[in-house]
Amino acid sequence: MTKTAFNTDKTSAQNAAAHAVIDLGWAEWLALPRLDIPYMAAKVDTGAKTSCIHAFAVEPFDKDGTTWLNIGIHPIQNNNEVEIWRQLPASEQRVVRDSGGHEESRWVIKTEIAIGGQSWSSDITLTSRDSMQFRMLLGRSAMAGNARVLPGKKFLLGNPSEATLNQATQYWLAEKT
Repeated sequence: MTKTAFNTDKTSAQNAAAHAVIDLGWAEWLALPRLDIPYMAAKVDTGAKTSCIHAFAVEPFDKDGTTWLNIGIHPIQNNNEVEIWRQLPASEQRVVRDSGGHEESRWVIKTEIAIGGQSWSSDITLTSRDSMQFRMLLGRSAMAGNARVLPGKKFLLGNPSEATLNQATQYWLAEKT
C-alpha cells in the first residue's frame, strides 16, 4: 500500500479484544484500509448476502498470470470530483441478484473491512451504485459472527467530524496531482 495519512493498524491488545460482536445501526461509517479509504458511509443490509462498493470503472488486467483489477471509486456520495484508483487481485467473477431480481456479473475482491475497532476480511463485489443513497453496502456474509444489526438505529458507532472528512477528501484530491 502507498503512504497514507491514516493509521488503521491495530495493537496486539486491540486484536485480542477484537472479536466481540458489535452492534450496528442500519447505516454506519466504516474503513477499507487496503483501499486506503479511512471513512465511507455504508448501508448495513442483512437482506444482501454480499457486500458491494461503488466502482465507476473496473478494468481487468494480467499480472504474473493472475487477474488483477484497476478499480475507479468515488468514495464520497454525490461527489464525482473525488475519485481514487486502486489495483487489487480479483477473487472471482460471479452472478449477483439485486433487490429488484436483476442478475449481473460482478468482479469480486477480498479485502479488509474495519468498523467499530474491529476488522475482518470479506468478499466485496464491484458495481455502479451511483443512483443509490450509499456508495457501500455491508452485506450479511461480512457481518456473520462479527456484528448484530439494530435496524431502528443509525450511526451507532458515531460520525467522523467534518474536519476529519475534509482531511480525507483533501488527501484523495492530492492523489490526482
